Order: sequence, then structure tokens, then C-alpha cells
Amino acid sequence: MIPISFEAIVDLALAEDLSAGDVTTESCIAPDTRAVAHAVARKPIVACGGPVFARVFAKLDSTVTFEAHVAEGASVEWGTRLWTVRGPARSILMGERTALNFVQRMCGIATNARTYVSALPQGSRTRITDTRKTTPGLRALERYAVRCGGAHNHRDNLGSAVLIKDNHIEAAGSISDAVGRAKENAPHTTKIECEVESLEGLDEAIAAGADIVLLDNMDTVTVKEAVARAKGRVILEASGGITLERVRELAAAGVDAISVGALTHSAPAADIGLDFE
Repeated sequence: MIPISFEAIVDLALAEDLSAGDVTTESCIAPDTRAVAHAVARKPIVACGGPVFARVFAKLDSTVTFEAHVAEGASVEWGTRLWTVRGPARSILMGERTALNFVQRMCGIATNARTYVSALPQGSRTRITDTRKTTPGLRALERYAVRCGGAHNHRDNLGSAVLIKDNHIEAAGSISDAVGRAKENAPHTTKIECEVESLEGLDEAIAAGADIVLLDNMDTVTVKEAVARAKGRVILEASGGITLERVRELAAAGVDAISVGALTHSAPAADIGLDFE
């Protein structure tokens, strides 16, 4: 991640927590007190978010130093020191909760993504991807966390690609009409993906010229038939109600990608603490 992608997010979070100062720290801690604090994993997790953790403290106080002990995306065990900050105790205490909120969320998503990727069969070329079901304002961080976990990103925003969903089809009149208009009006550099709910819809999308077809809420038997019908003419993506248990069978069926909203919207926060020396 480059800092410009998360600077504003950090600023907003700090303003939310410190708009009225920190009455506890300012009342209890002498201004000249210095401290060393370590972010420690309380459970096995995938490390993610060190740059954001560091930036929180740097924003508060440029004299706070940061040290990373593990690489981004590394799987770590219980008790592992992830990052260390050193500097004025007041500054570290003021940034503690904000910094932890970010990395607990990011490590949780990275750990969740790694679980889904690990469920793929050995040697599989199927991609596990996220969706746009992200926390408003935090998409850049959550998509980065997905990558740290070894999964891939779907389109970043509504301008990234054409993704024709069921409501687009209803409004346009048919799959053929929606795909045809997209081919006429979208930039020539833009891929066109169309969601379908049946094998007949798949045939229609392919005939209309879609580049990618999203197989929505299809059982595994139907997905296998879709792969056979497509014959490699389009990229096939399985989506809708994807569980960890289905990843292996869908990959074995031959789809190119499996998109999982749960990577972000249902990831539990990682258990990370900040221990002072």
C-alpha cells in the first residue's frame, strides 16, 4: 500500500477518537514519560497492516519510532511480536486504540482470506476473490488485507469494469440487450462481466459477447455443466452463498474464480494486544 491510499482514513479515525483530547492520558501521564510498546498476536493469525499501524503514531508524533518484526502476509503463532513503537508514552497511549482497531480488522480479513485460499485443491489455478461488500470508507485497507491473505481483488469500484447484475438485466430487458449496449458504450479497455442464474442465461451471455460470466447461486452439478458448455470461451466465476466447504468442489468443477463476500463482511477481528514495557 502506498500512504496516499490510507492517509485520509487514518486522519478521520484519529479525529474521531481525539477531537476532545485524551483526558485520561493527559491527566495521568507526565509529558516526559517515555515508553516501548509491542503489538502481540494473541492467537495464530496472518500479519497485516504494519504500515497503517505505524502511520497512526507518526501522525500523532513524529518522534515515535516503529519497527516491524514480521513481514506483511506472514502466518504467525500465538505470542508473536508483530510491531514495536518507541517514544513519548502520551503519544503511544493516544494512538493505541485507533492503531489496534485498524490492524485487528486487517489481520482478521487476511487470516480469513488465507483460510479460503488454503481450501483450494493442491495446484489449483482457481482464484479466490473478494467483492465490493466492504466497510464503507475502509475498502483500500480491506482489499489490501485480502491480498495479504493470498486471495485476489475483484473490481475496485463501479468504474473499474462492467458487471451486469440481475437488476441491470431487468432494467435493460434481457441479457443480450444489456451485454450488447455495454459493448457499444463502455470503453474498449473495459471487460464485460454478466451475472446469470441458469445455463440458458450462460448461453445467451456468451452469444452476446460477454468476456466473463458470473454463475450466481448455482449448485456444483450445474457449475460443472456450465464449464463444459463454456469450453473456455469466457472466464467463469462462481458466486453467491459460497462457504468454505464448497471451495474445493467448485475449484474441481473448473471455474476460474470464486468470489466470496464473506472474506470481508464476515471476517472476525484478530486478537492483538499492545503490551507496554
